[in-house]
Amino acid sequence: MLFRKISSLIEAHIKSGSRKVLLIDGARQVGKTFIIRHVCKNLFPNFIEINMISDAEGNRLFADVTDTEDFYLRLSAVAGDKMKSCDNTIVFIDEIQAYPRLLTLLKFLSQEGKFTYIASGSLLGVTLSQTTSIPMGSIRKVRMFPLDFEEFLYANGVGTTVVEMINRKFLTREALDESMHNKIMDLFRKYLLVGGLPDAVNAYIDEKNIVPVREVQMETHEYYAADASKYDAERKLKIRRVYDLIPSNMENKKKRVIAQSIEGKRGKTFSDYSDEFEYLTGAGIALNVQAISNPSFPLIETESKNLIKLYLNDVGILTGLLYGNNIQAILDDNRSINLGSVYETVVASELVAHGFPLFYYDNRNRGEVDFLIDDYDALSVVPIEVKSGKDYTVHSALNSFVSNDDYRVNHAFVFSNERKVTTKGKITYMPIYFVMCFQKGTGDNLSF
Repeated sequence: MLFRKISSLIEAHIKSGSRKVLLIDGARQVGKTFIIRHVCKNLFPNFIEINMISDAEGNRLFADVTDTEDFYLRLSAVAGDKMKSCDNTIVFIDEIQAYPRLLTLLKFLSQEGKFTYIASGSLLGVTLSQTTSIPMGSIRKVRMFPLDFEEFLYANGVGTTVVEMINRKFLTREALDESMHNKIMDLFRKYLLVGGLPDAVNAYIDEKNIVPVREVQMETHEYYAADASKYDAERKLKIRRVYDLIPSNMENKKKRVIAQSIEGKRGKTFSDYSDEFEYLTGAGIALNVQAISNPSFPLIETESKNLIKLYLNDVGILTGLLYGNNIQAILDDNRSINLGSVYETVVASELVAHGFPLFYYDNRNRGEVDFLIDDYDALSVVPIEVKSGKDYTVHSALNSFVSNDDYRVNHAFVFSNERKVTTKGKITYMPIYFVMCFQKGTGDNLSF
């Protein structure tokens, strides 16, 4: 079984006795149902699971629930023998977005305390934005992502001792020895191929064959695109077009979305497609990075709504689209192939999975820096540059950024394939896998 860090969060929330219902949000195929089922079955002798998409496509038993009494009655029709008491019965409402009214009902189910509840959904970001009576004080929404690199290491037999050592080296700004560096870089390159979709990771571990891995990724990619039609029939073609353009946008020098290229119509602006962008990011199938031209802490106060970059939510899907079954482009570190977009996708997915809102620096006069994050300890901004080639010390925009006194930068980072960890002025150069050590809210990891 794959280790998922979110399992400890789920367990802690349930054991806390909180009246808030835990709502696990996330894209399809990231492992929500499996991990919730695993944790809850270990904690409760009576586990009741209802999948609302299956119900909506079947007898629609829960489609017209009016109140809690009605809900209990309908629940008894499928799980009456398991409906005991709050301390020994948990009800898992899966794919709750199929019936948005149930999101409102959660408040009253929780208040009555008849059972313990947990819920999940694949399009909750979209559904919640369209539901007017969400009891926000009664739910705790947490987004789940594909396996991050740390979880991928565990899946491939790397123990906690090694992961803890990597974190210590990050904090002390020390490099791994050459043999350990080569081992972690080998696994990092395999992560670029496999990504973090649980089914893809399991396929790789079981078969060590790229073909079944790619089949999982391409099937999931099609799932994501097909889901758009369930959201808005009128906009599904534009959503699909924006989604399909992400890999090609990543290959451009400036990776931001160009509104006029979406439909090939001159005069189109970002605002013409705001609903499409909201769907892709709300559904969790794309990661949006907002532009900032004059940064200050906190970054959210200076973001630009008119310039964004979009990344796919899983690096394995991206490399599948770009390189198909050709694994040499990744494993051989071929100098003729620019892996910049691939490396940036990993960094984006790591940062967002670890709690950081995503921003980048875009200034007409000074250039572009790949990512900006908030340093909550120093109340300043931390720029991050990602390099996949040998010229990792070449970064004029970053140099300009850190030398600008108005930005009050204390530290900056450049991630690359280079093993050594060095600091020149405000810029620290680190191997790419150290991005796994950036954790929001842990204090120690961001005490630069």
